[in-house]
Amino acid sequence: MARRDAPAVTALQAGRAWPLGATVDDAGVNIAVFSQHATRVELCVYDAEGRTELQRLPLPGRSGDVFHGHLPGAGAGLVYGLRAHGPWRPDRGHRFNPNKLLLDPWAREIVAPPDGFDWSGPHFGADREHPQHLDTRDNGALAFKARVVGPEPAVARLRTPPGADTLIYELHVRGFTQQMPGVPEALRGTYAGLAHEAAIAHLQRLGVTTVCLLPVQQHLDEAHLAARGLVNYWGYNTLGFFCPEPRYAAAHDGAGVRAEFRALVQRLHEAGIEVLLDVVYNHTPEGDERGPTLSWRGLDNTSCYRLPEHAKQHHENWTGCGNTLDIRHPRMLQMVMDSLRHWVQHYGIDGFRFDLAPVLGRGDHGFERNGPFFKAVLQDPVLQGVRLVAEPWDVGPSGYQLGQFPRGWQEWNDRFRDTARAFWLGGDCTRGEFALRLAGSSDLYQARQRSPLESVNYIVSHDGFTLADLVSYDLRHNEANGEGNRDGHGHNLSWNCGWEGPTSDPEVLARRARLQRALLASLLLSQGTPMLAAGDELGHSQGGNNNPYCQDNPITWIAWAAADQSLLAYTSHVIALRKRLLPLAPRWYTGLPDAKGRADLAWLRRTGEPMTPEHWNNRMSRILGAWIGAPGRGGAPLLLLINGRDMDASFRLPPGQWVCELDSTQPEGRSAWVRGSGDQGRHELDLPARSVMLLRDAAP
Repeated sequence: MARRDAPAVTALQAGRAWPLGATVDDAGVNIAVFSQHATRVELCVYDAEGRTELQRLPLPGRSGDVFHGHLPGAGAGLVYGLRAHGPWRPDRGHRFNPNKLLLDPWAREIVAPPDGFDWSGPHFGADREHPQHLDTRDNGALAFKARVVGPEPAVARLRTPPGADTLIYELHVRGFTQQMPGVPEALRGTYAGLAHEAAIAHLQRLGVTTVCLLPVQQHLDEAHLAARGLVNYWGYNTLGFFCPEPRYAAAHDGAGVRAEFRALVQRLHEAGIEVLLDVVYNHTPEGDERGPTLSWRGLDNTSCYRLPEHAKQHHENWTGCGNTLDIRHPRMLQMVMDSLRHWVQHYGIDGFRFDLAPVLGRGDHGFERNGPFFKAVLQDPVLQGVRLVAEPWDVGPSGYQLGQFPRGWQEWNDRFRDTARAFWLGGDCTRGEFALRLAGSSDLYQARQRSPLESVNYIVSHDGFTLADLVSYDLRHNEANGEGNRDGHGHNLSWNCGWEGPTSDPEVLARRARLQRALLASLLLSQGTPMLAAGDELGHSQGGNNNPYCQDNPITWIAWAAADQSLLAYTSHVIALRKRLLPLAPRWYTGLPDAKGRADLAWLRRTGEPMTPEHWNNRMSRILGAWIGAPGRGGAPLLLLINGRDMDASFRLPPGQWVCELDSTQPEGRSAWVRGSGDQGRHELDLPARSVMLLRDAAP
């Protein structure tokens, strides 16, 4: 892409108010900027490297709350920033400071300061010692700028409808391939590395249908991390809502970064794999009122952020990151919608996982499942059929909203996570609670006529212990984060199996391996949409760090050389069973009998008798079975047997010619056990400790 300095003009043409951001046309570049309370907005044009300001021109047009102007003769490659004039009244929420160069929130390419962003620089709108006064130092040479991008290609989505076969695989672009054999070293940790045939082959072997990429929108490392020489590895601190993160690209220029990311999405689509983005529309890197002025704060603080009604010098912090974007405001809602459409139209993205999603639905009086954002998404023609996944909690009042999102949305189900952990690892849990989660969490979804597939079931995610660490550590070990091991969750429902951390004790190792397989089986055979965290199928460990958000190093990178190949084979086997047999169908079971008097789903005690309320609520027992009489595509009844105890047990089998499809006590899950209908004296099955078995009735 050619980069041109601006032509020498003394004034801008009026231009037009739409679309927001910079738009190239045949005659030049149109700039449109939102600010409800500014009195004047200036366009500052810079040289191609963003070092020297060449021109400063007021935007001459104003249509409502949009300032706009047209720069004739300009084109793609132009580098620019903005300055907004207006009241400096922190007590009323206004923080206009024209001494601070502002990044266009609609920027599609960001020019970083030549020497990186300096948190000690003059980027703060308020005087550090006298916060009621503005800081008069100019930060133009050290600020982020935008580079104009020309028309971008339209890219098609995969358009695979959500179904029971869906397996979401959460991964980090860098961590997944940084040490992956088969990927050329120059491509490891990049979009191109993830697009490499070696990475694709692993996803296909596993049976992944959908990858969810941890944030790849361009982000900024926080000040406290920069001071400790760390980075925001997870990326939940978005600076550019329209920009792919350049740190994950093998390419070194903006056009190359965008092309590389598009190629990744196309390659995954060719392999039949959907691409979801983890997106963060709940806060910005500007932090609270003590934070820097980068973009939104300087353009219109009172419109962009939620401020306490009677203390507008502060910010409402319902994200834990200092500020909360105000999606009630039409222009903030527009920014989010424009961003979503941009990723769908120009990158082919198939869906989104929304971080701290209740923020998007917060109105004047709390969370509203029919709020403006949800209505906007529902009616938007570009977003029809896009997969929408909510992290259904934030840290604000009434922030826990699991089960409360609109129909059609999927939700991370942390109750499945916590119940499964408690059941297998010795926590407080009943068989009834475990069965409820295993069968789709009807208490959360059925009453509102939502599908079981809207429950995203998971045991672990990027946030917390890995699966291997879940059975290896009782305590978090986050010392490397530099926060005195105070960060991260203290209540993990984990169990070290008798020894904290690494050990050579064969008994402990065998117990850990068996529990990992049981947990994976519970997840992958459950009713709902399962999500697997990358590396859990390989025995990936983070050394007990349950909050490695700042660790871009071997702590988080998957150690492929140490991969547990048996666990990989086991996981692939269970996923294949799910697709072949569909143990729990993608509809709600009724418990009603069929023409032969058999219920579509019947829960059994170890005696083979039906469960009763007193048996469901027994917190000591960990043994149960499910006779599944309305199977999916397997065409025959199934029997799911679970023993969460520390000792073997016998289970009385119902009539049938049972064939074992899964035995989680076996390293790869395979078993040759068969019980024929004519077998005498074989009415009971020895159900091993800490095991899941799936049987299929092979009778005609």
